[in-house]
Amino acid sequence: MPRIADYAAKWDENSLGYRHTPVRLGIPPADAELVRGMTETARACWRLFGLRGYARMDFRCDEAGRPYVLEINPNPCLEPEAGFAAAAAHAGLSYVDLVDHILRAGIGATAADVPRHRASGGR
Repeated sequence: MPRIADYAAKWDENSLGYRHTPVRLGIPPADAELVRGMTETARACWRLFGLRGYARMDFRCDEAGRPYVLEINPNPCLEPEAGFAAAAAHAGLSYVDLVDHILRAGIGATAADVPRHRASGGR
């Protein structure tokens, strides 16, 4: 089976791909140098392409462990169950705070500029 996360692997809970596609959000200490390099590359891409607001960089590593930018997605899915929100949650950012941060960045506001409002009972 190709090692590609297609639509079914991402969204169809009944598919073989979904059931056998691991989601890993933690970074093992052994990968710290790799992550530092990927972070530098992501920041360089951010500046090079003049990105604003939010984006997602997808990397793939070759057999030797060298990372390559697969794509730069300037509008990744914000579905609460999708990977972007999961990564934000892993970093300690709630879904509401994630969306709030994106909206503030979009209007050029800082946290002190806009009062915070919380909806009750939701994510």
